[in-house]
Amino acid sequence: MAVFQTILNLFVPLQSPEPEIGAPAAPTTYRIHQLTTGHLDEVLRLNLRCFRNGENYTKHTFAYLLEEPGTLSYRAVSAESEMVGFAFAMINDNGAAHLTTIGVAPEHRRRGVAEQLLQHLERKLALKSIETIVLEVRVGNAPAQDLYRRGGYTVVQRITNYYNNGEDCFLMMKPVTPKPG
Repeated sequence: MAVFQTILNLFVPLQSPEPEIGAPAAPTTYRIHQLTTGHLDEVLRLNLRCFRNGENYTKHTFAYLLEEPGTLSYRAVSAESEMVGFAFAMINDNGAAHLTTIGVAPEHRRRGVAEQLLQHLERKLALKSIETIVLEVRVGNAPAQDLYRRGGYTVVQRITNYYNNGEDCFLMMKPVTPKPG
């Protein structure tokens, strides 16, 4: 049975435990570091906390993203060395990148962690001469849409029934500012 559960965990998203009711984390500072395969279990646990009502990636998906050479992955770490956020972007052959997922622990939200992750990711993409970054965001996720708009992203399309629950998404994009050469 343990072997079957291990295989199942590779392909089926884990179910979130009951919602945690907690206070905001104590004030801290954050640093951005590369996210590697050694952080797989940690990012899986954090992903479940970030997307309780959303689309959770499987262990297989995260492992693929972490091993794919065309993926940039970063983690936000608190002063206490706790991973509190993550971001993944896949670089396409056409000079664009796709922000596949970004998440911040609920107790660390509204502190600029997502902005730091996005800005770090965009700087790294600019160094690779990427011209555009695109992402999808739930139509009902106004806080995330506000984050992206403040960061210079614009809605270019509404895609119907994008998510498993039938919710639409907005396709948003932003030109990546090239580094002066």
